[in-house]
Amino acid sequence: MEKEKQPLLKINNLKTTFSTYKGELSAVDGVSLELNEGEILGIVGESGCGKSVTAESILQLLDENTTTYDGEIIFNGKNLLKSSNRELEEIRGNEISMIFQDPMSSLNPVITIGKQIAESVRIHQKLSKKESMKKAVELLRLTGIPSPEQRVKEYPHEISGGMRQRVMIAMALSCQPKLLIADEPTTALDVTIQEQILKLMLQFQKELNMGIVLITHDFGVVANYCTKVAVMYLGQVIEETDVKSLFSRPLHPYTVGLINSVPQLDGDRSKELATIKGVVPSLTQIPKGCRFAPRCPLATEKCLEEMPNLESAKENHQVRCWHYEKVLEGELQYVN
Repeated sequence: MEKEKQPLLKINNLKTTFSTYKGELSAVDGVSLELNEGEILGIVGESGCGKSVTAESILQLLDENTTTYDGEIIFNGKNLLKSSNRELEEIRGNEISMIFQDPMSSLNPVITIGKQIAESVRIHQKLSKKESMKKAVELLRLTGIPSPEQRVKEYPHEISGGMRQRVMIAMALSCQPKLLIADEPTTALDVTIQEQILKLMLQFQKELNMGIVLITHDFGVVANYCTKVAVMYLGQVIEETDVKSLFSRPLHPYTVGLINSVPQLDGDRSKELATIKGVVPSLTQIPKGCRFAPRCPLATEKCLEEMPNLESAKENHQVRCWHYEKVLEGELQYVN
């Protein structure tokens, strides 16, 4: 009997808690996600919903003195939360790489681009200084940076934002990782550069059969590049399904609101853009029941008092809502 193939990444009931002067704050609360080789999982939601903390928790990049993790993060059959610091160092940048939102805060301003890329190669692939610098030049060439032999001698402030993000991609892909985590990699870039960066990531993803966790605010990016999507709100996954199902029929009122707020090219320009009332509460003011209830047009007394579980509403479609049937029945207007 053929053994069932295990997912590349499986997160089970992840909880990430910060110790602060206001007490214990739960930034990620019970998140479960799954990703196979060659898949691209999009994680979407407003700022403050826990997307980046979830990503950083995978590699345990948060301050170890103030952060505690609970649950399981299974990568290639191994629970990273039970791994030693030395084992994590072997995995970070080698088997799992991360591209951060702001390359200027991720690149060392006083070290040349070439040395920063070469360092990762030298540590993980045991190459000499000369070989690792040669690899750095080749990686820059692969990411589309002109005159890579010259660029390796330059510092981060000497190149454009788009080039800096390509350098980050070159660093992330230098050891051909099995998993790439991209935390809003195109936020600060103009539209044409955004597309170039995303296509570049997709090219490498196909060549390496790499899994990608892509964190973004942009539903257009999700629709064009992701295979499945998880919508987060205030530290929880509130809807998860494949991309086609999400856009053809979202089931959570929050997801409906997010998609409706995206401007439509062929929409009625005399109408105001749809918005979601209110803001994401702080971690010190988490609602008692459904976390979205104070902002939800379908909220009832039950929603304010009892937290719903993430449950299967349809095949391969999970939702955390007491009234998703009302969304299905059309009680909440959805602009497709």
